[in-house]
Amino acid sequence: MESYSYLLALAVILISTKVLSIITKKFQMPQVVGALLAGLLIGPAVFGIVQETDFLDQVSEIGVIVLMFSAGLETDIKELKKTGKASALIALIGVIVPLLGGFLVAYFFNRPGLIESNANCSIFLQNMFVGVILTATSVSITVETLKEMGKLNTRAGNAILGAAIIDDILGIVALTIITSVADPSVNILIVLLKIAAFFVFALGIGLLFYIIFKRWTAAYEKDMRRFVIVAFVFCLIVAYCAETFFGVADITGAYIAGLMIANTPHSKYIIRRFDTLSYMFLSPIFFASIGLKVELPNMTMAIILFSITLTIVAIITKIIGCGLGAKLCRYSGKESLQVGVGMVSRGEVALIVASKGNVMGLMSTSLMGPIIIVVVVTTIVAPILLKLAFAGPKEEPEESTLTASYEEMQNFKKK
Repeated sequence: MESYSYLLALAVILISTKVLSIITKKFQMPQVVGALLAGLLIGPAVFGIVQETDFLDQVSEIGVIVLMFSAGLETDIKELKKTGKASALIALIGVIVPLLGGFLVAYFFNRPGLIESNANCSIFLQNMFVGVILTATSVSITVETLKEMGKLNTRAGNAILGAAIIDDILGIVALTIITSVADPSVNILIVLLKIAAFFVFALGIGLLFYIIFKRWTAAYEKDMRRFVIVAFVFCLIVAYCAETFFGVADITGAYIAGLMIANTPHSKYIIRRFDTLSYMFLSPIFFASIGLKVELPNMTMAIILFSITLTIVAIITKIIGCGLGAKLCRYSGKESLQVGVGMVSRGEVALIVASKGNVMGLMSTSLMGPIIIVVVVTTIVAPILLKLAFAGPKEEPEESTLTASYEEMQNFKKK
């Protein structure tokens, strides 16, 4: 019977995310928050009904890949080109400020007698690594929230998407530098060359696929369902190549794959099909899986204070850093705040970086709890802050990939 327990786990995740998403929507909060809270409640942190498993991790990974692929498909490329330079500056300052903030917090708390450390490197490297973790931005939560509000293709929305890609690259570079200092076998130059090679590869294969896909879809318009399958295969291949051969995050590869198909004649049809897949299955599991990662051990007062301080610093430094970058690029004060808030969420990227650092001995195991708390809090807070930052005249929202509206479901039942 245990071999089929994953079916019950999926059922619990889907129904709990659905119910809590409807509740959060009733309170004028993004529905993503409901899915995250569902993960917390059914996971080890509260009731322990569902445990994190390899299967759920793999499904959630596919979920975030599909989410970022959809974001690429929906990106206004012309607007993205306009925000290219701005995105670079936003990402650069948005990495430097959290890096310094994280280092200073760790420098104050990470001392013998306050926090036990089993890391096998210097205190300086441990503190720097905490700063590196705070540089990581997970834009998937922001993407879902912006789509739900109909703000994804705004000037600020495109700046966030562009900055998130560059932020990911800068995060990889920062991680590479600190690991190379701790491990002489890692060559910084080779990693930088790999990153550059990936974008050359992505541009080449993307243009080739664009030409072939455009001609093929024009010739076989009667059965468009196959277009979705071919597009998804392309997404998976680019994501796989990015992570396996170039050391670039798979979600970056998925986003770029979506960009390459964004201007094809049938991109809107493909988007609708992926939205259905995301809404029904993948997105709820991905967002709930973040909450499932939280386990609250017996934490000392020092660890609790460290967790609170690091969380506050994580939020403030991203808003200040990315907001300052946007302001320097002549964005309005409101747009700068929107960009800063949009980069707050840390999500799965920070967890991946932290786990790698823990394995390499760059971070004490006792600090994993605070890092998870930072990830969960920023992930929950980011959509709420985004809703406040984008408050104003309401645009026609797109259907959320996470949850259909309660009213639509009621109308469907009446029919």
